[in-house]
Amino acid sequence: MATRRSTKKNGKAGRPNGGGAPRVRYAVVGLGYIAQTAVLPAFANARKNSELAALVSDDAAKLKSLGHKYKVGKLYSYERYADCLADPDIDAVFIALPNSLHRDYTEQSAAAGKHVLCEKPMAMTEKDCRAMVDACRAAGVKLMIGYRLHFEKANLSAVETVQSGRIGEPRLFDSVFTQDVAPGNIRLQATEGGPLYDIGIYCLNAARSLFRSEPIEVSAWHVSRNGDERFEEVPEMTGARLRFPDDRLATFVCSFGGAAVSQYDVVGTEGVLRVSPAFNFGEPLAQSLTIKEKTTHKTFPAGDQFAPELLEFSDCVLNDRQPEPSGEEGLADVRVLQAIDDSARRGKPVQLPPFERTRRPDLDQAIHRPLGKKPRLIHVQKPDRAET
Repeated sequence: MATRRSTKKNGKAGRPNGGGAPRVRYAVVGLGYIAQTAVLPAFANARKNSELAALVSDDAAKLKSLGHKYKVGKLYSYERYADCLADPDIDAVFIALPNSLHRDYTEQSAAAGKHVLCEKPMAMTEKDCRAMVDACRAAGVKLMIGYRLHFEKANLSAVETVQSGRIGEPRLFDSVFTQDVAPGNIRLQATEGGPLYDIGIYCLNAARSLFRSEPIEVSAWHVSRNGDERFEEVPEMTGARLRFPDDRLATFVCSFGGAAVSQYDVVGTEGVLRVSPAFNFGEPLAQSLTIKEKTTHKTFPAGDQFAPELLEFSDCVLNDRQPEPSGEEGLADVRVLQAIDDSARRGKPVQLPPFERTRRPDLDQAIHRPLGKKPRLIHVQKPDRAET
């Protein structure tokens, strides 16, 4: 079970105007879709220990409008990021930049003594992930990776159900996560890893969490549809088969060219657990559990999935705890994503060396905060065709 709280204070965070309990003061770096839709609004639900103190973007209109909306006076371009990091009133950064920039901005932040909460995937390669972990460790700052579902009850209770033995011995995990991504979206650029890195990571992380172990072999395939210009740089979809210890298998398909599907099944020797939808934010998630031909259903209300990240990370900073999901958790996924991509490109299975993870997500980590109103977006690419 996860260790939740300590009483030790490190005294590095500031106090809000008028005194009160200390808060960790964040600069949000990158003001794209996920930042505007979820990260910035989340601070209202995390004000207990977190404060939005600065914004970083190269879009002057975003900085002006969002600075006014969220009452943030410290506004920086990327060229002035060093000035942001030099500001003693900034304790931590929330990196919401394209995947390919995560390592560089994490290393810069760590060198300046700022704690780092970084969106997933952690980086594009295992080497990059290890460099980020090393940089934060050498600087004595905290590093957490933004796995929002590690605090979300539908997925955490699925872990508890599987581990309780209610479906018998878990044998098979199968997942589908697909979206119809709009042309021109940055996720269609080769540097960002395509559907495998962007949404396939959810399927992989769920399998690892539910099986409580690491895959030892992968086989995979990249597929693209002829004539669709969206997929000139990345595959339309990736399918993967992962072999886990104890003769368990996990399979998943992720796609940027299909209708919206977000689900997984865990098949055991005595029953089946389905979570559908499983990976979405901003809407209810649901489970169905079938044991001996009897099926029960449960719906989990929509909540703010980003405020819990802030609340947990700030608590780790204030109480000198090691964050979870950690840099090691981000590394654990990326090394497998690399192997999946390698298998698909080489057309043969790839063996994975042993990898030790002692901490896994469990129901003790669940944090629910109410979902706020959908914000108006400024200069943001629409992620899916359904939203255009």
